[in-house]
Amino acid sequence: MTKLTLAATEDMERLVPLVAAFHQEEGIVQDDATRREALAPLLEGSPYGCVYLAGPRRAPIGYVTISFGWSLEFGGLDGFVDEIFIRPGVRGRGIGSEILLTLPKTLATAGMKAIHLEVGRDNAKARRIYEKLRFEPRENYILMTRKL
Repeated sequence: MTKLTLAATEDMERLVPLVAAFHQEEGIVQDDATRREALAPLLEGSPYGCVYLAGPRRAPIGYVTISFGWSLEFGGLDGFVDEIFIRPGVRGRGIGSEILLTLPKTLATAGMKAIHLEVGRDNAKARRIYEKLRFEPRENYILMTRKL
């Protein structure tokens, strides 16, 4: 079982390279200063979200970031898997799936009613994995974003 540890300020130097690797894979253009600025509140205990390290804290193999929200439709606290990343060298071993099975159970005990994630419409492999993990597509809805 992959260990998940709630990340804190002392984990910044371990997280920034992992986040940079994820951003590079996904084509997200962002500098390290901006990454640090975005991570800092979460590592300091912000009520808006959290970051978990996957694997040994001293040498994590990945991370998952959850952003918190509130949903009338789902009856209360909900969350969004903002980012999940597993180092390429250890992928394909079910670590990501294990995280997405374990973490929602933990969050549910803390009162979370629903958890959401985003996946590319053309990423059939990921969609199949997420559906096996009981994430359901919301066919009548699409995620829309407005940058501020």
